[in-house]
Amino acid sequence: MSTDHFPEIVKSVAKNALRAIGRQPAVKTVTKLLNPAATAGPAVGISDVRVAGRVAMYFGDASSKLYQVIQWLPVLEELHRKHEVLLIFRTLSAFRAASKLTSLPKVYIRKYADLMDFYDDNDLKLIIYVNNSYLNFQSLEHPRMVHVHVNHGESDKLSMVSNRAKAYDKVFVAGPAAIKRHESMLVDFDFSKLVITGRPQLDIEFEPELEPSSQMDVMYAPTWEGENDDNNYTSIDLYGEEIVDALLANPSLRVIYKPHPRVQGSSDRAVAMAHENIVLKLEEASAFGAKHVVCMEGNILSMFGAADALITDVSSVALDFLYLHPTKPLILSDRRTNQANLHRDAPVSQACQVIDASTIGKAVELLPAALVNDQHQVAREEMRRFYFGDLELGDSTVRFEQVIEQLMMEREQKLSGIRQWHR
Repeated sequence: MSTDHFPEIVKSVAKNALRAIGRQPAVKTVTKLLNPAATAGPAVGISDVRVAGRVAMYFGDASSKLYQVIQWLPVLEELHRKHEVLLIFRTLSAFRAASKLTSLPKVYIRKYADLMDFYDDNDLKLIIYVNNSYLNFQSLEHPRMVHVHVNHGESDKLSMVSNRAKAYDKVFVAGPAAIKRHESMLVDFDFSKLVITGRPQLDIEFEPELEPSSQMDVMYAPTWEGENDDNNYTSIDLYGEEIVDALLANPSLRVIYKPHPRVQGSSDRAVAMAHENIVLKLEEASAFGAKHVVCMEGNILSMFGAADALITDVSSVALDFLYLHPTKPLILSDRRTNQANLHRDAPVSQACQVIDASTIGKAVELLPAALVNDQHQVAREEMRRFYFGDLELGDSTVRFEQVIEQLMMEREQKLSGIRQWHR
């Protein structure tokens, strides 16, 4: 046999072997699991589908992250009164879940090509993004619309500033603190992209979900553990049970436990166990006549009114409470026990009592003192201006809508003479 044909023979044998393996049922099953697109049904193109709307909110993730959208729904429903708003989903689970939460028009578009055709066929002027999902970049491919990132909260978490901000036309931020946050972390960024619009979510008047009690109501609202150690700010695994024990030791307090939505299903064993133990402690105390509250569902903003004080972590919850109730005591956790870094990275910590490894052992004495003898009120009111400027209730909504209108008008003027992208 001529050695000239040896490589071709080897390739042929290898291909036939791989085909045989691929025909085995077990391998086919694994292949389908690894390639869900192959099992998603027939590819149905979207073309010449006209929908009303000038503004859209784009969400590429599954329903497990829908909480990022939920807090924007009341704002978008209010905006819908002036400019028709469309919700665009890339996963069926998020589309179906959102259908139960809002009457805003919505579409589900799975394929990238269909998304581009959909944009071409309609007259959308501005797209809002509530996170930095990698799927945002498929939508960002389309050059005609204004692409605006609004994030899903205002906090001092590391995740609040991303180099991906460079991809958007504009980035809406709450106030001066957010601008300083971007300035301290981004290189070669066009800071004119940053636009202060406040927190329009905090202008919404929600129906109270909790009745105030005759006791002092203290809310403990820990955040989740984040997607990596740098973004882990939760207190629940380190201090959570001791915080609750200290509160339960004082019969004059009612505890309201409202963890982040992702705490209940946490894959972190320490977080999951601490959560279960806290719920058990509160249920047992309530069985003996106390009226403590465990809230796994519901809008935390609608619960703030019932809380006389808040214990939380570095998160948007802390700053939302600061904005709405600067006169009420706020206690912050620091899982890293590094005061210098905490004050640098989360300036609000300079205006409240801090729980860390050095103070948690004295929680039984520390917490009642911080709640009753609040010495940080003046500092918190100053810190509120640092995070939100001089915005008062209602101002953020006005500014948010004005900026959107201005951006759409400016983009309309710039589009004259610009040809359609695909066709």
